Amino acid sequence: MGRTAGKRPLKLAFLGDHRKEHIAEAIGSFSDFIKGKAEVVASCRTNECTQEILRGADYAVVFGGDGSIISAARQLSRAEVPVIGVNVGKLGYLAEFSVEELKEFFPRLRRGEAPIEKRMMLVCRIFHNGKESFSSTAVNDVYVTAGPPFRMIELKMSVDGQHLGECISDGLVVSTPTGSTAYGLSAGGPILSQKMEGMVITPICPHSLSFRPIVIRANSVVEIRGIRLNEGTTVSIDGQICEELSTNDVVQVQRNMKHFLIVNNPVRSEWDTLSMKLRWAEKPKYQGI
Repeated sequence: MGRTAGKRPLKLAFLGDHRKEHIAEAIGSFSDFIKGKAEVVASCRTNECTQEILRGADYAVVFGGDGSIISAARQLSRAEVPVIGVNVGKLGYLAEFSVEELKEFFPRLRRGEAPIEKRMMLVCRIFHNGKESFSSTAVNDVYVTAGPPFRMIELKMSVDGQHLGECISDGLVVSTPTGSTAYGLSAGGPILSQKMEGMVITPICPHSLSFRPIVIRANSVVEIRGIRLNEGTTVSIDGQICEELSTNDVVQVQRNMKHFLIVNNPVRSEWDTLSMKLRWAEKPKYQGI
């Protein structure tokens, strides 16, 4: 269950882009609602709050879409502050609350009854000439994309030091259960329960009918070596951070020991969210019905 502030006021950090009118309105509405009920220790754009400030908060309320939450989560995981996602974006798969739902939920938050879920994260490292040249945490996925001039690339893969195979394709996605409903899903990968711990390896448009996505254990170490690449081939972290990849560079992906902590909306289950947001298993629309 959630954190409790005891006799002191609940401390909240607000993260959101105040320059966007709809986000500013949402922050303003919730700020008015909690006056005298909670203390706002910071109100800043994503990635602008320091770790010291964030550690002083009981919860971080992120106003925006899933991209905002993912960006904030990489920072908040280090401070171990639970995230409350308020959907002011489009899909809002991770942003489970509307402003009104959060107002209704607020008494439970003050009593420390918030259901907090731990989500698995990844860490990606790139080794160039045997030396680490890049490192980043990932919430959703790490993927290699072909890039300009958009010829197929060849990647050599291993899991826990054992050769897995070569992938001739437009790229490769390694995702968490959270990220299984993101790029990996669009590339034909499976949907994993958010409560699972594991990794999914999904090729992007492989030059093979038999190359299918696989699910591996959470503690595995995946290594991807670039054999034949394009000038614009990159490694992307959650679609937000990009790093160039050169031939024979090694991309290492493994579990991050830190977790992404998220407050679930108790009025809906993860399967409700899957069907409502992504319309999973929706019935066909028959003519005249």
